[in-house]
Amino acid sequence: MKTKFPDKPGTEMDDGFAVARLNVDGAHYGLILPPKAESEHAPIAWNDSLKMIKGALSYGDGLANTKAMAKAGSQLAQWALDNKMHIPSLDEMELLYRHFKPGTAKNSCYARAGINLSAVPPTYPYTPDSPKQTNLKAFREGGAEAFELEWYRTSTQHAAGPDYAWMQHFGDGYQDLNHKSDYCRSRAVRRKKI
Repeated sequence: MKTKFPDKPGTEMDDGFAVARLNVDGAHYGLILPPKAESEHAPIAWNDSLKMIKGALSYGDGLANTKAMAKAGSQLAQWALDNKMHIPSLDEMELLYRHFKPGTAKNSCYARAGINLSAVPPTYPYTPDSPKQTNLKAFREGGAEAFELEWYRTSTQHAAGPDYAWMQHFGDGYQDLNHKSDYCRSRAVRRKKI
């Protein structure tokens, strides 16, 4: 069932805050960030396995990645699914940073930073000053819903390194890899077909 989705990031919804529109294999979804109290997980491993997890390579489909992670034994993924959420893909996490950047640091402009082909419409690379710190008080550094100025993991594995998964830093938007067995923050999301 298709539903309306707010145009303005941060608009409150019954199940959280509107983030942005997302294209997943030709279908459009509205990405939703549930309240921090229910969506943020303390530092945890992506998975203890250093093997490639089939089905967890998508840059845009965090739900498919999360299901594959859970099937392979990820406690993080199972926690998200049990709570009707999923771990964001790399592109979903980029949208969270773009719209809810908590601090005022210059943005990373390295490699793929800000390029998001899953976003509707697709987005272009960051500049040092764009995106700016969010104007939403609750999401600014120290706010009740704010991301910490730290690394957050995604559900997207690195295609060439089975022991690595992508993450995004919420201080400057830098995207990098870390070992799947390392502990890192996570914040889960939901999506609705639109």
